[in-house]
Amino acid sequence: MDVKGVIHGFIDKIFTPPITFLDLAIEKLRAVGTATSQGLNIGQYFAIFGDLPGAWQLVVSSILISTVLLGSLLIFRSVMRMYYAVKEGVKWW
Repeated sequence: MDVKGVIHGFIDKIFTPPITFLDLAIEKLRAVGTATSQGLNIGQYFAIFGDLPGAWQLVVSSILISTVLLGSLLIFRSVMRMYYAVKEGVKWW
């Protein structure tokens, strides 16, 4: 073996483990990408409420809609507080 071959072999020994690790990571990320591209079926989680009578289904849907509405209002309030805090900070800069 010549010097170039020895150096090439030494560099391959050093960088082979990280390269195999990165190849494995790329393979796993591609597998995750194909699994998540299927979408989320929320109906599977709420299928248990389908056995309830119609009136109770309305109660459950009203509770869920109220929770989403109140959550969005809390987020809006937090964003507005941050906006006014930044506005006051810039005002006295």
